[in-house]
Amino acid sequence: MAGLSLGVGMTSARTRARMVARLRERGILDERVLGALGAVPRHLFVEEALASRAYGDDALPIGFGQTISHPYVVARMIELLVRDKKPGRALEVGTGCGYQAAVLAQIFPEVYSIERIKGLLERARRNLLPLRAANLRLAHGDGYAGLEQAAPFDSIIVAAAAPSLPQALARQLAQGGRMILPLAVPDGGQRLVMIERSGRGFLESELDPVRFVPMEAGKA
Repeated sequence: MAGLSLGVGMTSARTRARMVARLRERGILDERVLGALGAVPRHLFVEEALASRAYGDDALPIGFGQTISHPYVVARMIELLVRDKKPGRALEVGTGCGYQAAVLAQIFPEVYSIERIKGLLERARRNLLPLRAANLRLAHGDGYAGLEQAAPFDSIIVAAAAPSLPQALARQLAQGGRMILPLAVPDGGQRLVMIERSGRGFLESELDPVRFVPMEAGKA
């Protein structure tokens, strides 16, 4: 996916460069992550009426009661996954409009993404078609169940807030793997949590406060 060229105008390229500069100012330092966000045209993943806001640090509606995450949150979560690590096989839970999957496919050699809402998954497929990401596979399914047939995963990234750690996802994490996900906390808010699996079990680290749509079970 390196060297992605979709014939977008120079204005869009400059706007993406400004977005990357803001991310760098906010502390995102991994050049793999910055390069990926700079390469993927975010405006292709939002409604045309919202395209002018595509490169601001905003979560934007994408239909079906879902949103596209802030660029900073996307960058922060992925940077945590790949920090001091060589990217391996990744699972994204919550394809949404396909934007984060496109960013992941710039960094990871093998990416699987699962979405419970069929209509949204079909929209993501259309959005991703011009990118021709041969290393990205999409699936319709229940995110709580993960994707057992493709496990284990070196990295798992979850784009919706669960009340507690989904045990199926934990089981699908490879030894030495990392999962980053938002979890509900007792005060009613949400925090990013990183799960690391080792031979001794799972290490859980609580990180930034965040705001994600709730994670729902089943297929729709």
